[in-house]
Amino acid sequence: QVQLVESGGGLVQAGGSLRLSCAASGRTFSRYAMGWFRQAPGKERELVAAISWSGSSTYYAESVKGRFTISRDNAKITMYLQMNSLKLEDTANYYCAARARNYYGTRSGDYDYWGQGTQVTVSS
Repeated sequence: QVQLVESGGGLVQAGGSLRLSCAASGRTFSRYAMGWFRQAPGKERELVAAISWSGSSTYYAESVKGRFTISRDNAKITMYLQMNSLKLEDTANYYCAARARNYYGTRSGDYDYWGQGTQVTVSS
């Protein structure tokens, strides 16, 4: 069992930055691939970024490539999402998710555990 708690969301102006954190419980964190999803009102949940258990492989949605960076610190059992050059369309509730596999998936159904989410609001 893995419990995930997101933090770091908030209100930021367009062009600004935020760093999200996902703190996990459980000693097997390093065996899980992880992902950041987001969901805006009226839209489906979408994968933003994902990272393999070792951190050696990452995935980014086209809409965030070059602006967002996913990373993890297995010693601290924490995952991060550095978000730069934020746009209005990045406004959403952001969720971290864990998959009981070494490699990440790209669909919501690929993940076994979810956090409660943290709201990111980008203003003009």
